[in-house]
Amino acid sequence: MNVPELRSALHGLEIFAAITEEQLDWLVSVSEPRVLSDGEVLFRDGEEATGFHVLLSGGLVVTKVVDGREEVLTRHSTEEESAAAEDHDGKPSAAHRFTGELPLLTEGSYVATAAASGPSTTVVAYSRPVFFEMLTRCSGVAAVLLPVLAWRIKSSEVQARKRATVEALGTLAAGLAHELNNPAAAVARAAQELAPALERLTRTAQAWGASATGAERAVFDRLSEELDKLPPPEITDPLAQADAEEEIADWAEEAGAERSGLLGSGVSDLGVELGWLLERLEGVGEPALAAGLDHLAALLEIRSLAAELRAAGPRISQLVAATRDYANLDRAPEQRFSVTDGLENTLVVLRAKLAGISIVRAYEPGLPELTGYPSELNQVWTNLVDNAAEAMEGSGVLTLRARAEGICMVVEITDTGRGIPEESLPRIFEPFYTTKDVGKGTGLGLHLSYRIVTQRHRGSITARSRPGETRMVVRLPFAGTAASCAPPAAPAGAPVSTSSSTS
Repeated sequence: MNVPELRSALHGLEIFAAITEEQLDWLVSVSEPRVLSDGEVLFRDGEEATGFHVLLSGGLVVTKVVDGREEVLTRHSTEEESAAAEDHDGKPSAAHRFTGELPLLTEGSYVATAAASGPSTTVVAYSRPVFFEMLTRCSGVAAVLLPVLAWRIKSSEVQARKRATVEALGTLAAGLAHELNNPAAAVARAAQELAPALERLTRTAQAWGASATGAERAVFDRLSEELDKLPPPEITDPLAQADAEEEIADWAEEAGAERSGLLGSGVSDLGVELGWLLERLEGVGEPALAAGLDHLAALLEIRSLAAELRAAGPRISQLVAATRDYANLDRAPEQRFSVTDGLENTLVVLRAKLAGISIVRAYEPGLPELTGYPSELNQVWTNLVDNAAEAMEGSGVLTLRARAEGICMVVEITDTGRGIPEESLPRIFEPFYTTKDVGKGTGLGLHLSYRIVTQRHRGSITARSRPGETRMVVRLPFAGTAASCAPPAAPAGAPVSTSSSTS
């Protein structure tokens, strides 16, 4: 591309439409045109930002790898039809013709990958120093660039919020499926075994009734009632229980019982030994003993299946209730709520990710309720707890604290993980900033948490970290409090990242 063509192409762009002839001459002199083939990468996610790029012809596709999946964030095109297809989310027309300004302004790295789309794409590159000189020399450039920049940040946050919602639903579904597996399997197993167990109970009851005398039936009724009232053993010795089970089963088999093994396991599970059983079976003669033991085994089996169902049912109800409360289904968006309930529901949802991690709770009793948006705060708790679990890599201690501090509720989430580097700590709430490897984070999780806490709830969020201890502190005003909750001043020299509604 020769100089007149370049000059004409640049002057025809919205971002350069208001510059003077002298400014245009300078702009042409510092331009670095580049022609890209289809698929050729202009810049990569995570690379140091080195330039501002203006699209003259062709197209660019902007992508980002998130959790191992490549997602298309947007497309830039000089073709009117292609550009119009990308305008459904309010994308300004000028946004199609330049890229790379955000990481230059934030002194960061590129937050996505841009590659050519089409057989011939022409871009003009401007180095970092030239870009900042452009902003000072050409005031008209900033007038176009800043609204586009604002739109891009807002659009990225909207995309991140949608992604966070989808991920939260995925985490919720995975956690619920994982937690429901055991009680659901118990219900299915008990239901399958209940019918044959009832048949055995009926058959053994008939045999026992036919062979026992009235006095023997009274002995059996007292034994059955006593077994039913026995509390579960507080301490169980597996070896001692196995020995008791074997001893009872051998004795029952010698007595002629057909299901001696079932009797041994049923009685030993209650913490009972053979001597205790023999003492209470005094008065039952040998002719009726075998039938009585088989009936007792069938009765204990039915009671065991019923106990499994009684335990599984409330567990399923608890999980469903925790899921409903976590998502705040069928409730008004703004409401009074308990923060500790939200923390507990978050632990239920993330239980699979917290396997191997010790949980310590330190909730001050009698905490007042808050007024706000509990489903949004649950996203905050999920993000903070999930980050903590990742930092601890499967083992460590997660501590949740909640206390009153003046007009504010203070929630602290502390982990014993690797910590946040001191140089990164002041920036963790910035949009697009992440300490995770490329492809493992958007850099918007903590920023969205910051927005929810500070803008939606007039609170503050603070981070302190060192190797082996990272503490995230969230302050939220109590219900009916008009004032915001700003964080206290940090001790001199302490590494800290602070964001509040007043900052």
